Amino acid sequence: MKLVLRYGRDGLPIEISDDLDTQVLRLNPLPPLPDERAAMEDSLRAPIGSPPLDEIARGRESACIVISDVTRPVPNEKILEPMLACLHDCGIAENKITLLVATGLHRPNEGPELEEMVGSRIKKNYRIVNHVARDRSAQTSLGEVPLNLDGASGHTASGSANNDSHSAPVSINSIYLQSDLKITTALIEPHFMAGYSGGRKLVCPGIAGAETILKFHSPPMIGHRQSRTGNTEGNPIHAMSRRVAGMAGVDFICNVTLSEERRITGVFSGALDAAHESGIAHVDRQSKVPCRPADIVVTSAAGYPLDTTLYQSVKGMLGALPAIKPGGTMILASGMSQGVGSPEFSAICGTLRDVDEFLERIYNSPVVADQWQLQEMMQVLQKCEVMVVTDGVPPEFLRGCLLTPMPSVDEALQAALKKHGNNATVTVIPEGPYVTPIAAPLEA
Repeated sequence: MKLVLRYGRDGLPIEISDDLDTQVLRLNPLPPLPDERAAMEDSLRAPIGSPPLDEIARGRESACIVISDVTRPVPNEKILEPMLACLHDCGIAENKITLLVATGLHRPNEGPELEEMVGSRIKKNYRIVNHVARDRSAQTSLGEVPLNLDGASGHTASGSANNDSHSAPVSINSIYLQSDLKITTALIEPHFMAGYSGGRKLVCPGIAGAETILKFHSPPMIGHRQSRTGNTEGNPIHAMSRRVAGMAGVDFICNVTLSEERRITGVFSGALDAAHESGIAHVDRQSKVPCRPADIVVTSAAGYPLDTTLYQSVKGMLGALPAIKPGGTMILASGMSQGVGSPEFSAICGTLRDVDEFLERIYNSPVVADQWQLQEMMQVLQKCEVMVVTDGVPPEFLRGCLLTPMPSVDEALQAALKKHGNNATVTVIPEGPYVTPIAAPLEA
């Protein structure tokens, strides 16, 4: 069986022996929109749970449109062109519109990278600002928001530095708060801790201050049993994000869904909750796939731009977790063309000794940037071994991260079969975290 895993920009061809008991999990096919521009314009004119955008925009003097950073393959240009035309028709001038990049705590997006994100015309003619979460002078405090940590589970720690508060400080980008018209745009896809991307996440963590983001990613929040892919019910991360977005105010959203080929399959514009929930229902029809847990899972981190770093590639591990048996072997293929990730993430990687020691440490220490991604990775390693195939990060660094480097998917698969036996079951997920496996119970 010949397959292509999402890997970097070009994909990674692999071959799985027909003698193996193999299942392939793919997105349920939904048709791409025949006319994306028309669908976008129709969505702005007839939104979900909201008056049309032109009705909302009329009489406003300024606008801020929040867009995702480079780690999300959002078709920004296709969303922004009709949206900007609508705002201009309503009397809002180019120099009164700011495009705000929701970087969270990620690095800024500039130069050719930014042009690739929004298109040359938009980059040339509009003010584009990268959110800087650590710049307190660029944020406005909105007070505090309560956290819902009822029913928390997972690692516990006595005297924890992270368990002594059930509220979080809220600060949001001042440009956004001071704008007359507040709009967010995004891609809705499964998200490994918030349930789904898009909607409220463009505000929190996208344009929130560092203290808000650190609380959003604290160990009790990440370790909560409901903080998982494809779930918003009882999910404290979703709840905090939604409350913060409500405090900041969102006048209108425009979210899209994509096919495997990254063509638009749906446009969901309108009120924050109603439009986002409609998009989530569409994503569920596309992404939730039943499976039987396997001994070996071969997966990806969904290719460029999602697999540019080890940090981002953790999402591929989390996405595949429901598809693997306890004690199984996961094989992750990820380009990691930009290396490990942020300096903070790299530094924490260098402190790893074992899973339990790391979890004990973070539950008893103040939150530091990017530790949450390693917390998620440790939760994967509690269940299975992770072999990594990449051109972007040296093998010795991966070993230091408690991962098993392998030169190729084929060699990783042979090593896994040696461990589990030639009768082992195998699952392949070419699209990685875009697919949400729904595991059937293991047979007794």
